[in-house]
Amino acid sequence: MGERKGQNKYYPPDFDYKTHKSLSGYHGQHALRERARKLDQGILVIRFEMPYNIWCEGCNNHIGMGVRYNAEKSKIGSYYTTPIFKFRMKCHLCPNHIEIKTDPMNHDYVIICGARRKEQRWDPHENEQIVPEDKDNQKKLALDSMYKLEHASFDQSKSKSAVPRITQLLNHNASHKDDFALNQMARKIFRV
Repeated sequence: MGERKGQNKYYPPDFDYKTHKSLSGYHGQHALRERARKLDQGILVIRFEMPYNIWCEGCNNHIGMGVRYNAEKSKIGSYYTTPIFKFRMKCHLCPNHIEIKTDPMNHDYVIICGARRKEQRWDPHENEQIVPEDKDNQKKLALDSMYKLEHASFDQSKSKSAVPRITQLLNHNASHKDDFALNQMARKIFRV
C-alpha cells in the first residue's frame, strides 16, 4: 500500500543538500511549522485532550472530559527519570488560561491554576461493583493461611446471597432470547 502512495517532494534547482540539509531548511521554517514557534523557549504546541471534567474559574462553565485544546507543552521537572510536563491552554468560552501538569507518581493530572476538578468519585462497594484486592490484602492472602480460610468463607457466603438475584437475571434474559419473536412484536406495534 505504501509503495502506491508517492511521497513526491519537489526539490528546486537551487537546492543544495550540503547547505540546506532538508526542504524545511531550504524554506527557512521548522518541520513542525507553527507548532514550533516557541521551541526556543522549550514550549511545543500540541493537541491536548481534557483528561477529566473540570469547571473553568474564569467563566464558571463546565468543560467536559475529552474536549481538545491547542496547549503549550513544557517540561517543568522530573519524577525519577519520567519527565513532568505542564500544559497551558486558553478556555474556549472565556479569556482564562488553564494550566495542568502530569503527576507520574499517582498516574494522574493535577490542575495548577485556572480551573477546578469536578469530583465524581464513588464507593464501588455501594454500586455492587467488583473491587480488586489491594496489594496488602493480596500479600496477606498469600502468606496467612488462617486469613485465607476466613476470606474464602466470606466469599462463599457472599455468593450464596447473590444466587436469587443471578437466577432472576438469567430468567429475565431467557424470556428475551428469541430475537425473531421480539422483532416481530416490535414491527406489529410500529405498523399500528
